[in-house]
Amino acid sequence: MTHGYRTDSYGTMGGERHGWKELATKYALVPLRIFLGVTFIYAGLDKLTDSAFMSANGTGSVGELMRGVRDSSAIPALVDLSLKSPEGFGYAIAIGELAVGLGTLVGLLARLAALGGALISLSLWLTVSWQSDPYYYGNDLAYLMAWLPLVLAGASVFSLDAALADRRRRMR
Repeated sequence: MTHGYRTDSYGTMGGERHGWKELATKYALVPLRIFLGVTFIYAGLDKLTDSAFMSANGTGSVGELMRGVRDSSAIPALVDLSLKSPEGFGYAIAIGELAVGLGTLVGLLARLAALGGALISLSLWLTVSWQSDPYYYGNDLAYLMAWLPLVLAGASVFSLDAALADRRRRMR
């Protein structure tokens, strides 16, 4: 007698038969959505509630951070643009992170939210963490790569996008 697990087992979900591989594939991006959504919400709230960060000057300020990475960034002109209004840039990044995180977590305009997350991560990689040596010590590149599957696939389950699409299908 052999013991093992069956690869041909099926269950039902929503009246349709699904094997465990199909179910695993269907829900594969949910943990990534939760992680990125919560992380970006936290990052945005952390910045918005840190008065030191939202300053043009001083220890821990966005202005000080951008001046510190200006000469080592891949695109110094992008850093120069942020230095025209460090507080405005800080608020833009924080609100952007919050919007991206909320959109990703609840799955509302999920592809657009993921694209926003990818663009934020790309801009931070090209400016703040560009000087990381070796490159894999900087986390912004890893975040950029993590956003790409969500840009491509969106949020097909446990999302407002899926609920709205289902509602549109039923109304036809």
